[in-house]
Amino acid sequence: MGRDWKAALIILGIFALVADAAANKSTPRHHRYSYGQLNVTQAPPPTLLPPPISSQLGRRPEAHTILSSVIFGLTKAANESNVNGACHTQLQQVQRGILSKQPWAMKVLDASGTKPSGFVFGQNYWLGSRAACKGVQRPVGITLSRNYERVMHYSILTQSAPFEMDYRVIYLRHSSPWQVEIKLMSEQILHIGLCLPKACESEEVKQLAREYVADGSFIDNDIFDMRPEVLYIKDLKLRSEQFFQRASFKLMVASLLVTGALTLCAQQLRVAKRGDEPNPGLAPVESELWQALDTMLKWQPLQRFVSCYDMPSNWRKILATRENSSGEVPIMNGLRSVCAIWILVFHVVWYMYFTVHNKTVLLLYAEKAFFQYVSSAPLLVDVFFTISGFLQTYNFLRNAKQMEAVRRNGLCGNAKLFGKLLFHRYLRLGPLYLIVMGSVDLAFAYIGDVSVYHINERYDELCTQHWWRNLLFIQNLFDHRELCVNWSWSLACDMQFFLVANVILFVYARHPKVAKLLTITGLLATITWSYGIGINHKFEFSFDSTYATGTQIYTSPFVRVLPYIIGAIAAWCLLERRLHVELSEQQTRWLWHFSLNVFISCIYATVRRDLGRMLTTSLFVLGRGIFSLSVCWMILGSATGTGVWWSRMLEAQCFQHLNRLSYAIYLVNPLVITFTYSLTSASTDADPFMLSVMSCGFTLIVYLVSIVFSLAFEVPYSNLSSLLLRPSSGPAVQKPHKL
Repeated sequence: MGRDWKAALIILGIFALVADAAANKSTPRHHRYSYGQLNVTQAPPPTLLPPPISSQLGRRPEAHTILSSVIFGLTKAANESNVNGACHTQLQQVQRGILSKQPWAMKVLDASGTKPSGFVFGQNYWLGSRAACKGVQRPVGITLSRNYERVMHYSILTQSAPFEMDYRVIYLRHSSPWQVEIKLMSEQILHIGLCLPKACESEEVKQLAREYVADGSFIDNDIFDMRPEVLYIKDLKLRSEQFFQRASFKLMVASLLVTGALTLCAQQLRVAKRGDEPNPGLAPVESELWQALDTMLKWQPLQRFVSCYDMPSNWRKILATRENSSGEVPIMNGLRSVCAIWILVFHVVWYMYFTVHNKTVLLLYAEKAFFQYVSSAPLLVDVFFTISGFLQTYNFLRNAKQMEAVRRNGLCGNAKLFGKLLFHRYLRLGPLYLIVMGSVDLAFAYIGDVSVYHINERYDELCTQHWWRNLLFIQNLFDHRELCVNWSWSLACDMQFFLVANVILFVYARHPKVAKLLTITGLLATITWSYGIGINHKFEFSFDSTYATGTQIYTSPFVRVLPYIIGAIAAWCLLERRLHVELSEQQTRWLWHFSLNVFISCIYATVRRDLGRMLTTSLFVLGRGIFSLSVCWMILGSATGTGVWWSRMLEAQCFQHLNRLSYAIYLVNPLVITFTYSLTSASTDADPFMLSVMSCGFTLIVYLVSIVFSLAFEVPYSNLSSLLLRPSSGPAVQKPHKL
């Protein structure tokens, strides 16, 4: 009898251990804490606690879920008439799973977007979690020790949906009066992420969403009065057939193949010229191909052409630094390099605007005095225009042989020389520009399909329609909303200024007084035109006004030509010694520091953006003129050999390297920044510290990408231009300056 009693106790103990283990593996494990011990004060008695929300909703928790969750609302709105049978069945399973709190269904609910806080200041990204939706499909592969108690349902890691799920984003335009409307493109578009059964077609979900919005479920008890309108839905999958059939894809592939082949030929030619490998040991077929190519390369013109693609030689050219020689203006290297990086930082902030969920706060930072150096960075484009105008005039007037040829030639001869100048400028600027255009078209076709964000500027569509404008460098003469690669407007302006400046310089070589009259007339005309346009369009420094008047003011060559003319006049004055004044060392230092103060003051002139119309226009026109004059003093001072400590820093040899990459940095940086932002799966927050970190990261990435683009598509064609100029028996042609 005693043994039976002991055996029974042992059996009961075993059952207790098994039950405890089962409890550890079951879902409702809660760790209890003594609130009295933790918080000193005792917890309120149960009778003082408010009634649960479910009881306030008539003990129907789904009533609250319908209003707060779009995915649950869609499951309620679905029926056999608006979706296919499989979709309807699976949506009903999702609904029942949520109501019964099945782990996989709760993950579906959690992965789908709901309205977060911050809507008033621009939070339109209700994206949920794309990664969490993938976690509905398969177990989450992390290992958690069983040695620790956790307040969690372990099934949320292991349980998968009984059918395939898919993450999609639906876009709705709202017109809520309770959100700050900035008027910069289309910021009032809701992005709602949905974790849906794969059996539901996108068009069915789109129609289902329209019915859900129309019946009032989305806005019941919603004090924000959104009045949403369904626009479209994306399944975030690349339409590969259309993507690979694009003309830009074929152009990029052909360009890469040709560039790669020419680079390999240049490398083989380098080996053959060295003669240190008489028998490279090539395979028979490769050997035959190389022998045929070697026969062709014995023709000297072809050999020189292939040598333009010699990668090691081009790499040395990019990295090379040397002592500044007479006739050069070394501060230009520093000015262009610093301004290129400065504008890059501005683009980091500008393109962040389209993915940030507190847009109002971002603009608030931009209007603060401390951040004016970033928000006013577009003014730095005038530095490039001033330098370009200076160099164009300086190089032309210094070329005595070319000036004599212009005086000697007739109309036909000068037309040929003018065409030659234009051809070489196009040859140096065009290849990299066209490659970036193709890259932008492909990148935006890709992110247009796979990005969670609404892409307002679809360059893949704009470039398909308006590519010929960019090819002719006239895209800035059209509406700024239709620009393919919209940051290239300044390159188009520079090309147009180049053409007009050459016409005036050709006239100057034969009729100096007429050219001077044309220049002064142009200067007065652009000032008058800018005043008229600014007053007529009620121009203000506010961001919405600047964007709205982009076509008439920001990208207009008639307005932006002012610094180019000032730079050209400064070059003429330097060469004609019209500004030759003897200054003491102290006066020279004072003028250097004064020019820097003027430069900085112009950057910070927009700290007040609510000035009157006339004052704003005067600041815009005359301020830009004064800004260009400060840059001209820096250039003239450097050209005459004077300087101070900060100008010597800008003349450092390291800037020679960055200056050679400035054109590639200018073209590539918006592509890299927008592509990176668009591939993120969650909206970002406007935070100054993170912006600083991101700016440093983007600067390094753009620098490395610019080296690749420059090596492949800029330096070889610059070499080719120099090669074509070298053997000519005619007058020397100036090397065109890159913006």
